[in-house]
Amino acid sequence: MLGIQQLLEKEADLEVVNTICHPARLEEEIIKHNPDVIVMDIRMKNDNGIEWTKKITETYPTCKVVILSGYDYDEYIHAAYEAGAYAFVTKENSAFELANAIRQSHLGIKSFPADRLSNYHPPLTNVELKILQFISEDRTNAEISELLNISKRTVEHHVSSILRKLDVDSRVGAVVKAMKLGILE
Repeated sequence: MLGIQQLLEKEADLEVVNTICHPARLEEEIIKHNPDVIVMDIRMKNDNGIEWTKKITETYPTCKVVILSGYDYDEYIHAAYEAGAYAFVTKENSAFELANAIRQSHLGIKSFPADRLSNYHPPLTNVELKILQFISEDRTNAEISELLNISKRTVEHHVSSILRKLDVDSRVGAVVKAMKLGILE
């Protein structure tokens, strides 16, 4: 991390406030410095950068996380995306690309290897899968609400989540996409 710090300090518009080797100190440093962006290694000795990213994005929503990884695995990219990271950069990438990912994240722009996320859809929860099945059976939100013993408003929330996760604009689109992806038969 020290080498990365030195490279980033050469960027005139970036300020490195600290480098931490032990994530246990991370929260106290976030409180102390209130950083805009955190560069997080995906793998640490006794810790998991993905878990820390989830924790940071939930607890400090204004703090953006850039995941740095020595491995270019799809699973890592997807996990970083799901955890709420703003960018995924491999250690093989240049310091320029890391600095650019930090700048983009600061602006609220997510940057992931596009070709690696194009066919990726966050997994649907069990409840979302049940609701999608009922949608495919042409059930209304009111009927689904009764069948699952949840409020109509909760059903609407799940339907919105399904549409977002499948990247479609309608209930019919969700069913068609789910069938193409093999989620529904």
